[in-house]
Amino acid sequence: MPAAQAPVRSIGIDFGTTNSVVACAGGNDTAHLVEFAAPNGATGIFRSALCFWQDEAVRGGLAHEAGPWAIAEFLEFPQGSRFLQSFKSVVASPSFEQASLFEKRLRFEELGQVFLGHLLGHGGAMLRDLPERIVVGRPVRYAGAHPDEALARMRYDAMFASLGRPVHYVYEPLGAAYSFAQRLTEPATLLVADFGGGTSDFSIVRIEAPGAPRRSVPLGSAGVGIAGDRFDYRIMDHLVLPLLGKGGTYRSFDKVLEIPAGHFAGFGDWSRLALMRNRKTLEELARLQRAATDPQAIGRMIAVVEHELGHGLYEAVGRLKRTLSAEERGVFHFESAGLTIAADVARADFERWIAPDLDRIAATVGDALDRAGLAPEQIDHVFLTGGSSLIPAVRRLFEQRFSEDRIAGGDELTSIAHGLALIGQASDLADWIVPEEDMP
Repeated sequence: MPAAQAPVRSIGIDFGTTNSVVACAGGNDTAHLVEFAAPNGATGIFRSALCFWQDEAVRGGLAHEAGPWAIAEFLEFPQGSRFLQSFKSVVASPSFEQASLFEKRLRFEELGQVFLGHLLGHGGAMLRDLPERIVVGRPVRYAGAHPDEALARMRYDAMFASLGRPVHYVYEPLGAAYSFAQRLTEPATLLVADFGGGTSDFSIVRIEAPGAPRRSVPLGSAGVGIAGDRFDYRIMDHLVLPLLGKGGTYRSFDKVLEIPAGHFAGFGDWSRLALMRNRKTLEELARLQRAATDPQAIGRMIAVVEHELGHGLYEAVGRLKRTLSAEERGVFHFESAGLTIAADVARADFERWIAPDLDRIAATVGDALDRAGLAPEQIDHVFLTGGSSLIPAVRRLFEQRFSEDRIAGGDELTSIAHGLALIGQASDLADWIVPEEDMP
């Protein structure tokens, strides 16, 4: 008798804009999340954040941390740190070349390698000996107005090369679809809607009955660079930025002009907001303050940049968004050096602010259906995953198109990594990797 084939080990890495999750599978059609012993308790969610600070005792003089440890370091010493969150959002951006961190300049792939190093280190024994099969999720469409797919692929390749293993890329919603398929006992056609931090991605998969030679078949995908971060920015734009001078004016000789919107662009992108605290930007803001008709507003903006208040502001935004997902009204409250904001917000206000984004999401769902050659009534189940899937207005989009009884959710933050790890064990792995990929 031939010797039994050893079980295939694999890991799935959901490298997200806001959070990252890792799952390990050991060859028995089950996958387990990697837990991290974070400062505030064990968690399977690793925040996609980096913190840098100067330390002469460290080689190169630049110390760093990632995940919840990065947040803890930043909160302990914000004035001496540089905090980066959601840096994945610039992977496809040609305009992003390097992050200036004290005297160092790091490219995207170098930031990614630092992040992965800490992710593996904090993962303990489960990530100490990596298997040969590593499956990494990627968006159907990258974030940004004009994402460069080839640039993103090159940066991902360089980032994940630090793992020392071949890496296979799979669309993120397909990972969630593979995970959801474990619940099904009958053949079905499944639409997965994955709402991340930077992108909303949709994939349609045909699921066969358990025991079929090929259990799952991808049919079509579509994505749009709109998701949780955009919803956060809508709150920032309506509640915070007017207090920092947006919409205000300044004097230029004998003219009164509107303050250019470019001064506020960094507030919609964590990677830029965290890097605004540099001499050139602060000098520009000081000149603007002297010319502004409301210099106090620009003073508040300077306080946000100088005192690294961006993290706290976005934490307050996230709390409001979560409240409005469960309640009809919520209170936005933020208080720190030089800036206090308190506002009562109705869910209807938030839904009005994000209405243009919801229209684009709905259109993209239609694109996924068109690419699969299916009508809404041919979809048996709709699986919503990702944090923004909990927003009532998002859920209504799918209830209106597919009916409420076909909508399912659960494991909103972990299903992708779970499914990616299981795909890594599949004999038809080649059918799941993104089209431009080739098996090594």
